[in-house]
Amino acid sequence: MSIEAQLNDLLKESMRTKDGRTADCIRMIKTKHMERRTAAGFKGPLDDALWLDVIATYQKQLRKSREEYAAIGARGADAIAQIDFEIAFCARFLPKAASDDEVRALVREALVRQGVSDPKQAGRVIGEIMKANKGKLEPSAVKRIVDEELAPPKA
Repeated sequence: MSIEAQLNDLLKESMRTKDGRTADCIRMIKTKHMERRTAAGFKGPLDDALWLDVIATYQKQLRKSREEYAAIGARGADAIAQIDFEIAFCARFLPKAASDDEVRALVREALVRQGVSDPKQAGRVIGEIMKANKGKLEPSAVKRIVDEELAPPKA
C-alpha cells in the first residue's frame, strides 16, 4: 500500500475516532506534500519517494521546533507533547536510521575508497556518504563518525 493510501486511511480513521492530534499531523504532512509538488520548477514523479522526502523534511523541522520550545522552558511545555507525538508519527513511515556500527562501516569504506586521511577532507567523505545513502543516515551521526575516524590517534 502506498504511503498516500496509508495516510488517507489513517486520516479517515482518526476523524471517525475524533483523534485530533493524528488528523492534524496528517493534514500538515499532506499540506507540505502539496506545497512541494506545486512549487515552481517541480518536476518529478509523485511517488512514495517524494512522500518519504516530505515526511523526513517535516520531521527535521519538528525536531528543530522542539529544541526551540524546550529552550523557552515551562511556556513551551504544552507544545512539546504535540511535537513529540508528531515526530513519532512521522517515524512510522521513515526507514529506520542506521546504527553507529553500520555508519562506521560505511565511513571506513568511503575513507579507503577515496584514500582520505586528512581531517580537512571530511566534507568530501560526508557528502559522498550522504548522497549514496539519501534519507537512510542521520547527517550528524555521519559527521561525528567521520571526525572520529579522521582524528589523529591519541598517544
